[in-house]
Amino acid sequence: MTHRSLLLFTSLLALLLAGCDVPVDPRGNLPTAEELAQIKPGVTDKATVTRILGSPSTVAAFDGDTWYYISQKTKEVAFLKPELLDEQVVAIDFDKKGVVRDVRHKGLNDHVAVVPNPNATPAPGREFTFMQQLIGNFGRFSGEDNTQPGGGPGGPGH
Repeated sequence: MTHRSLLLFTSLLALLLAGCDVPVDPRGNLPTAEELAQIKPGVTDKATVTRILGSPSTVAAFDGDTWYYISQKTKEVAFLKPELLDEQVVAIDFDKKGVVRDVRHKGLNDHVAVVPNPNATPAPGREFTFMQQLIGNFGRFSGEDNTQPGGGPGGPGH
């Protein structure tokens, strides 16, 4: 290939790839500014919030009085990890009577990565080595039919 044909091929390839647009994948339920303006702390109750905004994306795990409306925009190229382009979260806190106490809005800049604690206490139980797992099942199975009531032949009622 000559220098000129290589340059032409590279230019055509670049133009072809420039025409490939990676789609942005929007997800979630983010209320509009007009909808949020209708939510008044100290006045609006849960039923009205549901009527105006719809169901929340999620409810706080340990406090059912905090609702989250979450929206994300991601871009995924081929097999690569999706890239987070934008994230918006509206959190609505309710008091014990079910009336809005506070409305908070967080964006991508407020995003905080959660790193698991490597020193956390492991779940209770015993961890077995490969050999313990392999040898541990010897003698647990027999040729007896254990599907009968009372544990099989020789069991209660036989």
